[in-house]
Amino acid sequence: MTSTVPAPGPARATQTTTAEDFALQAVLLDMDGTLVDTEGFWWDVEVEVFAALGHALDESWRHVVVGGPMTRSAGFLIEATGADITLEEVSVLLNDGFERRIGRALPLMPGAADLLAELHRHRVPTALVSASHRRIIDRVLTVLGPHHFTLSIGGDEVSRTKPHPDPYLLAAAGLGADPARCAVVEDTATGVAAAEAAGCHVVAVPSIAPIVPAHRRTVVTSLESVDLAFLRGLLAGRH
Repeated sequence: MTSTVPAPGPARATQTTTAEDFALQAVLLDMDGTLVDTEGFWWDVEVEVFAALGHALDESWRHVVVGGPMTRSAGFLIEATGADITLEEVSVLLNDGFERRIGRALPLMPGAADLLAELHRHRVPTALVSASHRRIIDRVLTVLGPHHFTLSIGGDEVSRTKPHPDPYLLAAAGLGADPARCAVVEDTATGVAAAEAAGCHVVAVPSIAPIVPAHRRTVVTSLESVDLAFLRGLLAGRH
């Protein structure tokens, strides 16, 4: 196989940082709780499914399952409740219940429509990176507009989903972008951990549990504060 990695050139005494080093190459966005107001939907469906199985969920568990892959969330709830059901069976019930719920209403998060429209207008390569399964992503894309995304990645399409970096690394590679020059928009600590492990710059818009600012991580209260100039500023360290 032919390598596309150039051979190292002669060593230079100094290296000048240019504006190109801070150029934004792609924007990678989470879905639930970030673009669509559905984190509460997932919890409501989990409560309904386990109630039908004869188990009440403790409200404190909501912070444990938020933002994670279904295998982790459903697995935790099965173990915590002792429900007599397999992970595969409960996953089907949860996805079915969620599809029914978003079929009735699918509200966007404030600022989401404007941000997606601006990124599309300026032809910024954009990926939807979610822990939700493909069947859910495709339903949500009918509302968000598939034309807003160059590609999308579901939690059931990677061997390791969030909080592992794999989904964001795969998205960056699919867009031909350097992860270090990608801006990620997330709403949970699980998603932030995945993005940061991939080496991306992150803007966090907490949906349920708080997230604190950190190196290469900016926290805002709403997507209404985020536009293309803001995302470019992340890479330049202006936030």
